[in-house]
Amino acid sequence: MGNVSTNAMSSNAELAAARTTCVGGDRSTYYWPVLRRLDRMGADQHAVGGGLDDNMGQILTPSSVVIEFRGNPVSKVVAMPRFLRLITGDPVALYTGGANVRAQWGCSGHRDRFTTKYALCPAGSGPTRTLDFPSCWDGLSTDSPGHRTHVVFPSADGVCPHATFAVPQLRITLTYSVPRGVRYAVDSFPEEKRDPSTDHAMFINVMTSRQMSALVGCLNAGRRCHAA
Repeated sequence: MGNVSTNAMSSNAELAAARTTCVGGDRSTYYWPVLRRLDRMGADQHAVGGGLDDNMGQILTPSSVVIEFRGNPVSKVVAMPRFLRLITGDPVALYTGGANVRAQWGCSGHRDRFTTKYALCPAGSGPTRTLDFPSCWDGLSTDSPGHRTHVVFPSADGVCPHATFAVPQLRITLTYSVPRGVRYAVDSFPEEKRDPSTDHAMFINVMTSRQMSALVGCLNAGRRCHAA
């Protein structure tokens, strides 16, 4: 969602000039791998990225996507620099041993109950994916090798490590309508075997200074605001 020019080779200049799907003109990039139902064949079953990479099944469009930024419970937040890059979760969790796993699978109507496994939801409740991003910035860099060390997660009580600064914390919540009993799986690299622990998401901040200032002001004032 968001910036329509996004690919692995997008430059900052290309991102800044591109169109966006976001209300209010936010050109930021919001990315997550697709979810597929496994009882139907996908249109890309013979394509790279789809069936040729073992990602079989029909792509599911989320019934709901909620993108929100949250403040810090113990301090004010500061503005993210433009083109700050963030990742949450680990797309190669099986290979790396799982140290960076942040997968949170759940069921709609059962708030804050999460598992790193695919959720088995009761009738009338669809599977959800909750993707929380790190929010303690080193104050210097917009990226780092592996995309992880320049922005890290706070402790459980919200305190950021020494020499880091709290920035707005991004949370993406995806909800799906999947018939009860139908199996589903997230796309992954072939060697990761579509393991649910590999769920992840990425973000590049391409908000203008005015947009980021309004976001920070809203959070630090304790208000609930919506994109205009």
